[in-house]
Amino acid sequence: MAITMTDAAADRVRSFLDNRGKGLGLRLGVRTTGCSGMAYVLEFVDQLNEEDQIFEHEGVKVIIDPKSLVYLDGTELDFAKEGLNEGFRFNNPNVKGECGCGESFNV
Repeated sequence: MAITMTDAAADRVRSFLDNRGKGLGLRLGVRTTGCSGMAYVLEFVDQLNEEDQIFEHEGVKVIIDPKSLVYLDGTELDFAKEGLNEGFRFNNPNVKGECGCGESFNV
């Protein structure tokens, strides 16, 4: 099982952590919500849990709990700017469908 990150995403996470002044990395997870069932969750990690899985790119750590990893295996975390919009993108090969607003997905 693996999670990857583009250089752009690693740079953005590194920038967030530098501005924050602390943190081990970024937690990527899923939660039940929305019209399609699941949504991505991103949060800073200051302390690891025993069961956490760690994936690293250019010194930046993405931390995932085992329950989320089942839905995220093979996902590439990317960061993109388009005009005035910018944000993380989740290239998840497990997604079978997404809601119309793009807020949630199902596997």
